[in-house]
Amino acid sequence: MKTLFTAAAIAAAALAAPAFAQVQTPAEYVATAGASDLYEITSSRVVLETTQDARVREFAQMMIDHHTKSTADVKAAAARSRVRPAPPQLNPTQAELVTELRAETGPSRDKAYIAQQKASHNQALDVQKAYATEGTAPALKAAAGQIVPVVQSHIQMLMAM
Repeated sequence: MKTLFTAAAIAAAALAAPAFAQVQTPAEYVATAGASDLYEITSSRVVLETTQDARVREFAQMMIDHHTKSTADVKAAAARSRVRPAPPQLNPTQAELVTELRAETGPSRDKAYIAQQKASHNQALDVQKAYATEGTAPALKAAAGQIVPVVQSHIQMLMAM
């Protein structure tokens, strides 16, 4: 239970960080979106290793599918925008959350996963909305706009879990 609290505290701290004071550059947006997708995919694979909860299993598989697609969509938009992104990397907070998730087992892992997903999806929604509204690369702005309703649907599902 201590680890669950720590993971939730880290996720909350990441959300409490001040929003970007200015619009992200196209390269910053691509890196941020890539890290977010990588975190969603990685954490979902971790929970799929052990969950016995059918709802968690279904949600985690959907996260892998949807975030793989959004990564491909952002990469394609980046190419159209002449942005050459580096391979996605987890930021330190995301890496710590994955480490903590791996340390959990059974239903505690499921609970930690759901708590992390709620926080990370809220943060991802903020990033996607901001770029969709104020981004400077039209193709990336359009991709962000298409991602926003998908992230919103994930948040609605998470609230029901």
